[in-house]
Amino acid sequence: MQSWCRLSSQAARVLRVSGVSQRGPSITVAGCRHYSDAAEADLVVIGSGPGGYVAAIKAAQLGMKTVCVEKNPTLGGTCLNVGCIPSKALLNNSHLYHMAHGKDFANRGIEFDGIRLNLEQMMSQKSTAVKALTGGIAHLFKQNKVTHLAGHGKITGQNEVTVLKDDGGQDVVKTKNIMIATGSEVTPFPGIEIDEESIVSSTGALSLKSVPERMIQIGAGVIGVELGSVWGRLGSKVTAVEFLGHVGGMGIDMEISKGFQRILKKQGMDFKLNTKVTSASKRDDGVVEVKVQSVKGDKEETLECDVLLVCIGRRPYTNNLGLEDLGIQLDERGRVPVNSRFQTSVPSVFAIGDCIAGPMLAHKAEDEGIICVEGIAGGAVHIDYNCVPSVIYTHPEVAWVGKSEEMLKEEGVPYKVGKFPFAANSRAKCNADTDGLVKILSHQETDRMLGAHIMGPGAGEMINEAALAMEYGASCEDVARVCHAHPTCSEAFREANMAAYAGKPINF
Repeated sequence: MQSWCRLSSQAARVLRVSGVSQRGPSITVAGCRHYSDAAEADLVVIGSGPGGYVAAIKAAQLGMKTVCVEKNPTLGGTCLNVGCIPSKALLNNSHLYHMAHGKDFANRGIEFDGIRLNLEQMMSQKSTAVKALTGGIAHLFKQNKVTHLAGHGKITGQNEVTVLKDDGGQDVVKTKNIMIATGSEVTPFPGIEIDEESIVSSTGALSLKSVPERMIQIGAGVIGVELGSVWGRLGSKVTAVEFLGHVGGMGIDMEISKGFQRILKKQGMDFKLNTKVTSASKRDDGVVEVKVQSVKGDKEETLECDVLLVCIGRRPYTNNLGLEDLGIQLDERGRVPVNSRFQTSVPSVFAIGDCIAGPMLAHKAEDEGIICVEGIAGGAVHIDYNCVPSVIYTHPEVAWVGKSEEMLKEEGVPYKVGKFPFAANSRAKCNADTDGLVKILSHQETDRMLGAHIMGPGAGEMINEAALAMEYGASCEDVARVCHAHPTCSEAFREANMAAYAGKPINF
């Protein structure tokens, strides 16, 4: 076994990035290769998901000698490989199929015969997108001189990371700083064994070989309604069993959630809310039996399906990182505690993304990675989590940022509400895509925007206008007085702000 007890940035780049053999004067002591001209790394990032790879690139751009350790064969983490990117490819393509297969295209004057689903090709297009983006990270690493080490990163000292390789070998990297960006993993359901064929996690649901006739999903949060939408559009009868009394997960405004559920039900998705799954088992004939019970415990039922999707959330991935040996204690939810500079209890060790507190969102991890690195370099560290947007990529899309109406009531904040329906928006009318609305919440006394909730066409793009306004402390009047192009769906956003500050929009 060969290990590198000290790794120079140049030597590592030659070895890992350019693919040519290692160079530079060295001495070997007890099987451990030392580089006599080596300098310590400035930062080792463990994990190459959205937070980790962005942090590594930013660190390199700031002049740090940077190493990124990744245990999986490809870069990009859950998001690029089995999360955000492949799911969005399937959501987009299944929506196009649904439009063509149903009455939507015919109602628009587009008529044709013989449409059929080629699921294998749809999956191939998804894989092509994933491959291009994960390969793009490798290119960015090379372009920015970030060293990529393949293997499981384990912290073996306050300034040391050991890379455990698949072949049993080890690379040991001395470094000034360490960043944990290991992300999260699927939360298992106690007593239900995932086989990724008939009982699947979100990972397996992205690669089914055929459209199941009946699908039951445990959970109607963001992941659940997205993946349920994909297979429902392709022909599956989807039933979502949700412990909570609403769909869309935590943080969603209840008025939006209720309207969202009605639309999804109209699209064919069924819901059993305030209901819990007690067990699930696969019969000899391949049918999966799912036993459910009302949360109150007064009603039991057995459901049958061809595929059971378990999507009850994600949990931080902190396995075998060596945290206990360093004295870093995880919190009650398995997250790594950090201070406002993303430092753990060990000052040289930082953590970002899904493995720390806060929403498990790729863009939240990216921002934390950049800000953390800037702090290490001596810059200011600031992030306003109230301005981190959330998006559900169904059709219509649902997006929100800031406070919901329920939060403001609970906090006792006086507020005003401004709404505008897409049914009254000219562009949405032209596009025959009028489901949903924009809902704006503002402070009753100062008119400052406190929250924005959008359900409708392009909500995921439009919500960033709200995030920008809130980050700069804009009032609803500020937004309402900004000229918006016509005809665009974003005019609905302007009109809702007008309703919040002036009491009434123009076109409704």
